[in-house]
Amino acid sequence: MIQISNLQKKFGEKTAVNIDNYLINQGDMLGLVGNNGAGKTTLFRLVLDLLQADRGKVTINDIDVCKSEDWKNFTGAFIDDGFLIDYLTPEEYFYFIGKMYGLKKEEVDERIAPFERFMNGEVMGQKKFIRNFSAGNKQKIGIISAMLHHPQLLILDEPFNFLDPSSQSIIKQLLKKYNEEHKATVIISSHNLNHTVDVCPRIALLEHGVIIRDIQNENNSAEKELEAYFNVSVEENIETENNIEEETLTEE
Repeated sequence: MIQISNLQKKFGEKTAVNIDNYLINQGDMLGLVGNNGAGKTTLFRLVLDLLQADRGKVTINDIDVCKSEDWKNFTGAFIDDGFLIDYLTPEEYFYFIGKMYGLKKEEVDERIAPFERFMNGEVMGQKKFIRNFSAGNKQKIGIISAMLHHPQLLILDEPFNFLDPSSQSIIKQLLKKYNEEHKATVIISSHNLNHTVDVCPRIALLEHGVIIRDIQNENNSAEKELEAYFNVSVEENIETENNIEEETLTEE
């Protein structure tokens, strides 16, 4: 499905992404985890051809994302609310997205129906523009619009952000069901390890732009491994900070 080859992206002297070789298979449900600044969003933007790589390439179904837009027909994504057209109402936006993929109004209505509990009566029929919705409801609108055309590849950056616990639980169920029913490849990133472990049978751990672990998460088995890694990471950061403070005091 997705082949990442010799991919690198730098911002000044900082390397944001540096992945030699990584394959994401058709039907994978992959969770991308890492600390702030690990390169998760940058990687998504490279995969979606929203950023130009310094070297290397990404192919989706053997299509080089930089050289053809054919992959966009079967791809859905929501990275942030910049993807939304905020001067439309949610209904107008959903019908606009549907029209882009050749869906009739009735088909759009049918595809929105399974998200009724997720929207919780707070999205449709509100008679207001998207820009006037809360961050949580904008998140819901973005996720639904990305899934509306039943893409074979779905990419969601921090989909649990801004959602209340009930909505988080519902979207986890919807994503699992979508992956199973459509045999779609679903890739999500999250700072929340519990959400990622709950949803994803495969987890990629990204650190300083490098995928350092590719974990098979059977029966939530990855939880302890990830918690151990991030606890050690936190302890190392604290130790480094303490050493710097001690050196500073010594110099003074």
